Amino acid sequence: MMSRLLRNADHRRMPWKNGGGETVEVIVHPEGASLSDFGWRVSMAGVASDGPFSVFPGIDRTLAVLTGDGMELSIEGLGERLLTPQSAPLPFPADAPTSARLPGGPITDLNVMTRRGVFRHTLVHHIATGAKALPASSGQRLLLALEPLGVSTVDGLTGLQPLDALLLGGAEAAEVVPAGENAAFYLVEIAPV
Repeated sequence: MMSRLLRNADHRRMPWKNGGGETVEVIVHPEGASLSDFGWRVSMAGVASDGPFSVFPGIDRTLAVLTGDGMELSIEGLGERLLTPQSAPLPFPADAPTSARLPGGPITDLNVMTRRGVFRHTLVHHIATGAKALPASSGQRLLLALEPLGVSTVDGLTGLQPLDALLLGGAEAAEVVPAGENAAFYLVEIAPV
């Protein structure tokens, strides 16, 4: 599989499923899938007020906070969880009733969703202090840059600005090269079950 560059400026903007805000769709599989029939989806959202999350039956989700002071989640079956830009991404069922409270004002989040029993995913925050090889995966990998960085593959070096993403095949050798002293990024791995 050839790597595929997804520029922040080209990400699709669309209303939330529950109409409560706007989501920025980085990528959806299969391409063009709707909110009711995707296999997997990576998106970002600006959350400006307290309120309920959209419910997605049969979907597993992992959430990370990109900007802002943080978000307090109340998830049925899991209780209260505080997510900040420093905390580890939180996996939970997207069909569990969930509400959010913003103690410190608006935030931006990163959201990875996969259809349960069809795909599985992980979301991990990384900081590259020098050239850093990405681990191989049995599925596909999506790198979302938080700071300027380059990704070196057999296709050459691809430069990413903040919130640009690069989709890579699981077995494809890739190395992250910070533009400055270091570079933070999220790595999503998605594989069939």
